[in-house]
This record gives sequence, C-alpha cells and structure tokens, in this order.
Amino acid sequence: MSLSHLTRRDFLRSSAAAAGVAFAVPAYVQAKSRGEKLRVAVIGPRGRGAAQLEAAGRLEHVVAVCDIDQRNLADVAKAFPKAKPYVDFRTMLGEMEKSIDVVMVSTPDHTHAPATAMALRMGKHCYCEKPLTHTVYEARTVARLAKEKNLVTQLGTQIHAGDNYRRVVELIQAGAIGPVREVRVWCTAGYGGVKRPTETPPVPKGLHWDLWLGPAPYRPYHPCYLPFTWRNWWAFGTGGLGDFGCHLMDLAFWALKLRYPTTIEASGPPVDPESCPGPHGLVVKYEYPARGDLPPVKLTWYDGHMAEAPQMPPGFGIKPFKMGVLFIGKDGVLQADYGSRKLYPIEKFKDFKAPPQTIPQSIGHHQEFFKACKDGGTTTCNFDYSGALTEAVLLGAVAYRTGKKLHWDPQKLIATNCPEAEAYLLHPYRPGWTL
Repeated sequence: MSLSHLTRRDFLRSSAAAAGVAFAVPAYVQAKSRGEKLRVAVIGPRGRGAAQLEAAGRLEHVVAVCDIDQRNLADVAKAFPKAKPYVDFRTMLGEMEKSIDVVMVSTPDHTHAPATAMALRMGKHCYCEKPLTHTVYEARTVARLAKEKNLVTQLGTQIHAGDNYRRVVELIQAGAIGPVREVRVWCTAGYGGVKRPTETPPVPKGLHWDLWLGPAPYRPYHPCYLPFTWRNWWAFGTGGLGDFGCHLMDLAFWALKLRYPTTIEASGPPVDPESCPGPHGLVVKYEYPARGDLPPVKLTWYDGHMAEAPQMPPGFGIKPFKMGVLFIGKDGVLQADYGSRKLYPIEKFKDFKAPPQTIPQSIGHHQEFFKACKDGGTTTCNFDYSGALTEAVLLGAVAYRTGKKLHWDPQKLIATNCPEAEAYLLHPYRPGWTL
C-alpha cells in the first residue's frame, strides 16, 4: 500500500477487511526439522545490526545481507562470503523470496516498517530493532500483518531476555509492593537540538544516499544524518524517547499488563519542525485505564536533562539509578534498571522472601526467536506486544509536537480532541516506497 495519499479512513478500511484472517506458517518453514538451519537475510548489518548478523551467523545460516553502503557490504563479505550482497532490500526480497526463511531489520527507524511489512507479506518470520516503526499507523499495520500471516516476530528489546526484568515482573505481579498506580521511567539520553545544515557536500563513494532516505522526503546528503545521528531528526527518528523508550517502558508494560494509553501529554523545549528536543529532554505523561483487577496507572517518562530532575517519592531515602523504572505501590516502592532491583523501605523489606519464579530463564534473546521460528511457537516480545509498546512511545512524540494533551482512541487510531495529530501519526511515503 502506497502511503502517498493514504488517509486514516483508508487505513482503517484495510485493517477491518483483514480482521480475523489467519494464514498457516509457510510450508517450507513448518516442514523444517529442528536440526536444519534457517536461511536468514539481514537488512542493515552494521551498528546495532552487527549483533543480529553475529547471532544469525552463529546460530543459523546467513544467505543475504543488505546495506546502502557498499563499504559495509565489503566488510561483511569477509566474514560471510557466501551471503549475497544487496543495496536495496526490495530487490533482495524480490529476488530471494524462495531462498529466505527469516528477515532481520536493523535500519534507521524510518525504514523499519517498509522492510518489515514487505517481508511479512512474503510470509517471512521477522526480527526488527526498536522502536518497531517510525509512526503509530506503521506499528499497527506491522502488528496486524504478523497476526494475519501467523508469523514469528520479535522486537530487538534484548533486555527483555535478562533475568532481572523477569524477576521484577514476578515481584510486581505477586503483589510485593501492593497495587501499583504510578510508574516513573527515566533515561538521560537526548538527541536533537540542532539546525538543519545548508551545506551540500558530495555523497561519499559507495553510499547510496537515495536508498538511505527510503520513504522519507528527499534532502541533500550531509554527514550530520548518518551514521547514528539520524536520531536527531524527526524525519528519521524520535530522539531519546525513540531510542530508549521501548527498552525501559517495556518493564512497566510487561509487569503491569499495559496496552493503550487513554491520554498522553508532553512538555519540553520549544518544538522544532526538523530536530528532536535535544539534551534538554522531554517529560511525557501517560494515563492507562484499569485492566481487569489492576488499577489505573499513571506513567511518566523523563529523558535528557529532565531525567536529572527530582523524581523520587520523599520519605524512602531512594538514591536513583542513572536510568531506570520506579514502581510506586500501595505497600512499597521498587526501583529497577537493566541489571538490578531494590525494594523500599529498606527496613521493611530486609527479610523479604522473593516469590517463586514463574517466568522461565531465557535461553537467549536471539535463541528464543530462532527456536520459535522452527517450533511454530512465539516470543514474549512479538509484534502484538511490542507494537502496542511502540505506539505508546511514538505517541509521546506526537503529543510533544502538537503541544496538546491527546485523548487517544486506540480502536479508531485517532486523537479525538486533536485532528492536527494525524500529520504525525502517518507520514506520506515518496513514490516507489510502500508499507
């Protein structure tokens, strides 16, 4: 589906038409014996993608790699000489459709959805780096495709497989600190606060700039956009929130069984139409409804310098971690980061006995994904779960850019009080690029 003229009504119509449709796992995957290796294509094998390439090469069989920089492809070829190199993932998937079982996507955010959606439509199991997509509509579309095609999917939230997150989820769900009505999440990362360059230096040899831009509106090449610094720009990323939101908010989503917020509001420096908020950072406030017996929850995100502001409840003597998640319960407080956790008040919990383990120890982040692809199972960070997580993260950016508190209708995918939000919920694609 081209997004050049796609409206919200078009999206909802296509979603409704496909609702409830399910397809069997492709026969060539379903028939594989447990001992046979999967044929994996890696899109974006450098940066974060290097971890995906290493895992695929160690555990399965890398048959194709795609990168818009031929210098990267030359480096990858030294380690994977039998993998076919491509600069355009559309060409790769078209030519190798029958020779690929799994696609792993580690491009900048703005090309996550086009690559992932194309692979899903072809019946390929998919792994994608976080955030799952660049816009809310893309996230919902990709999650829907994965469900329709009955495919194995996983978001690149590697910490989800860590033992600490699993133990925190058990503590919260066992009621260690009582019902939780408030969560605070913080990270000092902040990208942006820069001006769009006016210089137009030459494109480096071997770099396919037009392919790197992909569906985004054309702009001249400049080294301020890549590698990694694309996170500074709304056209390609969503700042510190987009970089770390899925990692840290994941813990609250998992432990408290969150799904879609009802309201979202954000504050930060004056909005720049080109650049993300920068080191000053954002504060984003989400409200979630009750879920069964679980009470409503207020979740607040802080990034950049805003994460340095006082945010610990008084009277507990809490020394905040450099980044983390704070659960405030009726009977206590739990602070956690990637690898540690602590219960407060310390005196109250000094003899506390942890509940029995109910979440199995992970066999490994990538191992879980590949095993599910072979067994027809699932992952705990599949696109249904991580799509909703990504939507929440991206809605924080939408609220900031509109300057309004959004009242969110997750069924209609609309901010009922803010029609101008639609411009940020779905970005038009350049001709030649589809979702």
